[in-house]
Amino acid sequence: MKINTVTYKIILGIVFLLCNSLGFSQSNKQKALESRRQELRQEIKKINALRLDNKSKEKSQLTLIEDFNYKINVLSNLIKVTNQQANLLTREISANQKRISNLRDELKQLKANYAAMIVKSYKSKNKQSRIMFLLSSYNFKQAYKRLQYIKQYAEHQEKQGLVIKAKALDLQDTNTRLLKQQEAKKKLIAENRVVQKTLEVERKEQQTLMFSIKKNLSRYTAQIKQKQREANKIDKEIDRIIKAAIAKSNKKAGKKKGSAVFALTAEEKVLASNFISNKGKLPWPVEKGLVRLGYGSQPHPIDRSLTIKSNGVRIATEKGAKVRAVFDGEVSEILQMKHVNPIVMIRHGNYLTIYKNLSEVYVKKGDKVKTKATIGEVFTNPSSGETILSFTLSKGVSTENPARWIYKM
Repeated sequence: MKINTVTYKIILGIVFLLCNSLGFSQSNKQKALESRRQELRQEIKKINALRLDNKSKEKSQLTLIEDFNYKINVLSNLIKVTNQQANLLTREISANQKRISNLRDELKQLKANYAAMIVKSYKSKNKQSRIMFLLSSYNFKQAYKRLQYIKQYAEHQEKQGLVIKAKALDLQDTNTRLLKQQEAKKKLIAENRVVQKTLEVERKEQQTLMFSIKKNLSRYTAQIKQKQREANKIDKEIDRIIKAAIAKSNKKAGKKKGSAVFALTAEEKVLASNFISNKGKLPWPVEKGLVRLGYGSQPHPIDRSLTIKSNGVRIATEKGAKVRAVFDGEVSEILQMKHVNPIVMIRHGNYLTIYKNLSEVYVKKGDKVKTKATIGEVFTNPSSGETILSFTLSKGVSTENPARWIYKM
């Protein structure tokens, strides 16, 4: 009898798990959304901290527009994610309310059936005792079957009691969960109202600044074009250096000219393989930072007719920020150009990571570096107070999106 009861409890547990599988799935979605929401909130804190740090400095209007655009984008994403959470909670609340209603109906019916069974059992005992029921059997086989029936009836009563208890607990748990969900939804809605107000303020300030800029758009357009020309010049020189290094490695290995990739030694092949296996898990090149400009071609926020070409990402960080190697490798070049801050290039087999706009360099060409090893310090613009690291990742001369390689970029 104990074995049957245990088995029945296990069956009840399995049924309960199956009934709640959708709830678990939604709970996982909520966890993912909450994780993303917290990331966005942390990002806003970083933006505010960087703004406060540079408050006393005279920023260019181009930089201010970039600041506004970035924060508006993060705030908009935060509102979107919070709305998704609230909508999911609404569906969960509705499902739980329906479940509570069904559980109450089921519990009511189970209790009624159980009461009727008890009454029937009591009446049966009054009319005829169990002994008489057994003694009135025609033969031993019938008596055995009647004994089994009495035992099964008693077991059925016990099982019905367990079902009622399980349903009552399920109802209690669902009620508790429902109350928590309702409270969580209220909190999310309240927080979202605050974020929406902040977004409105940011948008108004952005529009005011844009109105001021558009009065003299041609001057700002000229500045944007000049910055792009400077960036292209640096990228062109980096390409030349990489191609020369590839040609040198191939010549040393006795391979034909014109290859777009490095000729690798056995050790370099292992390093390249390890680098690839860590795609999406590489550390940031600075301990604290925000991506101010993403990878690829994109319209400029001030003059949408102009296209910005970015071979990497621009990361805003704090004054005095140290630059870190994102993976094991060898310093292949320290690039010094006229009117350009130092650039460090680190080779990881076929791959290179490039760190631009440094004020100080702590390594030299040929040095072996480990992951997170400090290789320099980011330059801080004395007039604007901005500390920006430009970071590029490439396979040979072909650049790749760093956001696909760096953890949570």
